Amino acid sequence: MRRAVSLIFSNLVDKSKTLSRNAPKSFPSPRPFPKCPFRYLQTLSQNTPAHPSPAPASLPSRQRKLRELSELEEAFEDATTTDEILSAFEALEPSLAPDDQKLGLACLKVGQHLESISFADHQKTLEFALRAVSILDRDSKPSISVAMSLHLLGAVHYTLKRFNDSLGFLNRANRILTALEKEGTCDFDIRSVVHAVQLQLANTKTAMGRREEALVNLRRCLDLKVAILEPDSRELGAAHRDLAEAHASVLNFKDALPLCLKALEIHEKQLGPNSVDVAHDRRLLGVIYTGLEEHEKALEVNEKAQKVLKSWGMGPDLLNAEIDQANIQIALGKFDEAIKTLKGVVEQTEKNSETRALVFVSMAKAMCCQEKFADSKRCLEISCEILKERESISPEMVAESYTEISSLYESMNEFATSISLLKRALSMLERLPQEQHLEGNVSAKIGWLLLLTGKVELAVPYLESAAERLKESFGPKHFGVGYIYNNLGAAYLEMDRPQSAAQMFALAKDIMDVSLGPHHADSIEACQSLANAYSTMGSYVLALEFQQRVVDAWGSYGPNGTNELREAERRLDELKKKACGSLSDMVLRKALPQESDTLHTGSSQH
Repeated sequence: MRRAVSLIFSNLVDKSKTLSRNAPKSFPSPRPFPKCPFRYLQTLSQNTPAHPSPAPASLPSRQRKLRELSELEEAFEDATTTDEILSAFEALEPSLAPDDQKLGLACLKVGQHLESISFADHQKTLEFALRAVSILDRDSKPSISVAMSLHLLGAVHYTLKRFNDSLGFLNRANRILTALEKEGTCDFDIRSVVHAVQLQLANTKTAMGRREEALVNLRRCLDLKVAILEPDSRELGAAHRDLAEAHASVLNFKDALPLCLKALEIHEKQLGPNSVDVAHDRRLLGVIYTGLEEHEKALEVNEKAQKVLKSWGMGPDLLNAEIDQANIQIALGKFDEAIKTLKGVVEQTEKNSETRALVFVSMAKAMCCQEKFADSKRCLEISCEILKERESISPEMVAESYTEISSLYESMNEFATSISLLKRALSMLERLPQEQHLEGNVSAKIGWLLLLTGKVELAVPYLESAAERLKESFGPKHFGVGYIYNNLGAAYLEMDRPQSAAQMFALAKDIMDVSLGPHHADSIEACQSLANAYSTMGSYVLALEFQQRVVDAWGSYGPNGTNELREAERRLDELKKKACGSLSDMVLRKALPQESDTLHTGSSQH
């Protein structure tokens, strides 16, 4: 069981590594803000013409002020550059009351512009966003302008890495937009604003490590684009690919596949089979097929992608695609071909480049599979030397690479080196909230290796931390959480804490029953562990109940589960004997007089 769990976590880390290295980022970066409809939302006097004609010198003071205000508003609306917008705002601001809705809309426009260009002074952007909300949200009635202001606040706090605050503002914006959609009273087409809020929610949740939740928001983004865009438009293809990448980033390859195929279909129809977009679709498709262990298909689409990338002269992408090819060849057992591919790639890389480090990791993997351990270790040493210099530059990539290298050292029984590399990776990931899911996987792997090497008490805090990280990232019923609870149960059992162990095994079993099904081999083993824990506690009634479930589950496998069934039945017989022995002892103790009773009787007779 422990070896199976090790492979699960190794695969989680390795697949995450492959995806992040070879596919675009998991989630798309925020799109430009929906433009503040300043003219549309402002309430100008009906008597004020949009383009006032020159007035006579004797124009009354009130009308003259209205004309001047209209000109200032017109100048502000026409401003496009940052300097123009800020200058026009400074000219307009004194003419408006502090609580004027027009001032709120003007603050919104300035804030949106500053955020869209990643203005260096984030505090200034935040001030405009706060002013916009304070003015526009005075009556607490849901409106499109308030939703846009809250979206801006959420985006600014995201930029400042204040993710909890960002999420709060965005959730309120989402509630307002939902209410407006239900009412249907807004003349303004709010779908672009809804899309912007949903996309920012996805990015914020991703930054918090809550990737499963982010998928819901990205699905909503795609649905909106399907409703808004022309069928089979290029942008719609990109939206399908974005969501496919997001699913692949959490190893949900089954759901990623149809989305990526749809993106490929759209891009081939609109751009032709030799376009760059089609090549990127095929590269992602190769990652997905690899995750589904359909390696022949992965190799086929990879080769097609390489041809297009080569024709467009896209060197870096082509090198990564060739590394993909080598990794697929390794998965197919074509180790010599993989090494040949990688030797061709390494000749095209710079001496201390990240790509070169990745090439040597893949080469080490191929050599390790050939049991050429000395050569494999030398490749890993070269890779680590390069990666060490890149820790502060590309911490995500380096941390992921360390986890992959660690797995190779583990396969060569170099456990101390493996744990050391994982700890280095963990120290970097702890400073990257968006990598919380990988932090959980790495922490779980450290805990498992410590447990394997007999350092049980040291393993427990890593396993406990891993469970919390993965619950936050994937939800409490994710199968990875179940494996961690199972390892925690094993640790507690070795620490002579059978009650704590039984609690962990019970949690593991419940999760695996839901996520994998009660007849999955790992679910059955969790049930077996629970039976063992109850047996250790002397709770034979419960132990017999769960052992019988193990027997029934293996029995459903037919001839394929013969050996497992025989072992489960043997344990059931042993438990019955223990239970009978325990019952006999208890009956005997009750039947025989206690020593104190004998002494008491004796003293009475005297």
